[in-house]
Amino acid sequence: MPLPAAHALRKLGRDLALARRKRGISTSDMATRLFVSRDTLWRLERGDPTVALGTLVTATFVLGLHDRLANLASPASDELALGLDERRLPQRIRRSRS
Repeated sequence: MPLPAAHALRKLGRDLALARRKRGISTSDMATRLFVSRDTLWRLERGDPTVALGTLVTATFVLGLHDRLANLASPASDELALGLDERRLPQRIRRSRS
């Protein structure tokens, strides 16, 4: 796994743990809601890449953050693609001869 991706995953795990604690949800209750063991929850909150994607998605739903996940790769927020689209625009538009 590329190092930047590993760092992002660890940050995501820490952020999920913080969101859970701010909502006053214990690790035992959260694990029960996710249908996983507390060990799996701890691995998720440490950013372990082997935790199932379904567990991550369910955690975002339980914490009320699923709308952000749905927009993760939204074309409207993809700055690289938007920049490439802009570079592909023609410099000028010529009227067609009729």
